[in-house]
Amino acid sequence: MKLNLKIWRQGAKDSDGKFVDYPIDDVNPDMSFLEMLDVVNIRLVAKGETAIEFDHDCREGICGSCSLTINGQPHGPDTGTATCQLHMRRFEDGQTIVVEPWRAKAFPVLRDLMVDRSAFDRIIAAGGFVSVNTGTAPDGNAVAIPKDICESSMDSAACIGCGACVAACKNASAMLFVGAKVTHLALLPQGQPERRRRVRAMVAQMDEEGFGSCSNTGACEAACPKEISLENIAKLNRELLAASLCD
Repeated sequence: MKLNLKIWRQGAKDSDGKFVDYPIDDVNPDMSFLEMLDVVNIRLVAKGETAIEFDHDCREGICGSCSLTINGQPHGPDTGTATCQLHMRRFEDGQTIVVEPWRAKAFPVLRDLMVDRSAFDRIIAAGGFVSVNTGTAPDGNAVAIPKDICESSMDSAACIGCGACVAACKNASAMLFVGAKVTHLALLPQGQPERRRRVRAMVAQMDEEGFGSCSNTGACEAACPKEISLENIAKLNRELLAASLCD
C-alpha cells in the first residue's frame, strides 16, 4: 500500500506545531496503525531525523494510551477499537491519512502526538477509590451482589481512560469518563462509604481541570473504544443531585 501521512509535529508544549507530509509506499495491510508509525520512525532515525513521538504501551486495546486522532476521528474509523487495534487494511491504497493529537484545553500537547492526560489522574485521585480494611482479603463470595448490578458495574469499569470521549466532544467534556468511574463504584457495596463525597469531589475536580459541559450529542459514546454507554452520564447527574440534596 502507498499512503501519504500528514502528521502533526510540535517540538514542545509552548512551541508552534504544523502538519508534515510523510509518504510511505510499502505498507503491509496486516500492520497495526502503531506498527506502521514504528516503520516511519525507524526510517526517520536512519536518516538522522527526529522520531515522531506518540503514546503507546500494551498495544492490546487495554491501557488506552494510544491516543491519536485519525482523519478527524479519535482512534480512527472503526467503532469499539483503540488505535493499536486498528489495521492498515482499513484504509485504501493511495489514501491521505491525517494524524494529530487529542485537541482539548485540559489535554495540552507535550510533543508531536503526545498529550498530557494527567487531568484524568487528578480526577481519580479526588475520589475514584474505596475504603478498605487492612489484613486478610475477604472471600470472594463474602459479599453478595446481584448479577445485574455486578454486570452494570463492570460495564462501567471497562472504561480505560483514554480520553477519546473528550477529544470527540465539541465542548471537550469529560462527563462520560467521570460518569463511568462514579457509576462503577456507586453500584458496588464497597463504594458506598464515599459515595456522596466521591461524586462531589470528582465533578469539582473535573470542572477545575477545564473540561467543558456535556452537549448530549453522543459523540463521546461513538468514539469510545470500549463503547461506554451514555447512561453513565445520566447516572452521574443523578448521583450528583442526590449528593447535593444530602448536604
